[in-house]
Amino acid sequence: MMAYAQIRERIISGEDAPGTLLSENELAHHLGTSRQPIREALMLIAQEGLVEVRPQSGTYVTYLDPDIVAQAQFIREAIEVASLADCARNITPENAAALYELLDRQDTCTTREEFYPLDEDFHRTLLAIAGHETAWATVSNAKGHLDRARYLGLSGYRGITEYAADHRRVLDAILAGDLSAAEDGLRSHLRFILDDVASMRAARPDLFSAPAVPERRTGRPARV
Repeated sequence: MMAYAQIRERIISGEDAPGTLLSENELAHHLGTSRQPIREALMLIAQEGLVEVRPQSGTYVTYLDPDIVAQAQFIREAIEVASLADCARNITPENAAALYELLDRQDTCTTREEFYPLDEDFHRTLLAIAGHETAWATVSNAKGHLDRARYLGLSGYRGITEYAADHRRVLDAILAGDLSAAEDGLRSHLRFILDDVASMRAARPDLFSAPAVPERRTGRPARV
């Protein structure tokens, strides 16, 4: 699984950009392993839609697809927002202190590389406190394209400071017993990626899959 995690991270972070041809030999050399773990890792990553295996051609990093991003966002929002009621019931002072310490660390981040793991930790921890830690696996399996779009979005379309402030508002609302505000805040926080994608597509169309062109059909003459 180490090869899987490392190759996936290269794709998520944009180190291997959409359209990149991935060489099993080069990846094996870079990761210090044989080709078999690389091949197995690429098969798993292909199931997430992050790479495409083309017969007689090779394995390519897929392009961002706004429709898939939107579907992944829907899944993530449904699971995370639904878990907040349980999180509010279960949270302890120790949990709250640990989360605020995490948020303080987020406030010191100046790069997406620093912030992204802490962002993941915050959302995963809320699910764990709610008693739904295993749901994170479902979220993770669905959001490969979402992860890439979020990572790219952290490069300037919406700032780290804004994302971190959202987290603090959600936690404050949970601890204040205002579940409605917490749910609304988290829902708004998770939906910003949809606006980011529109901005990203306008700025970097090379990262996105081209829309399918409908096949032109010759119409039949009307019957008299």
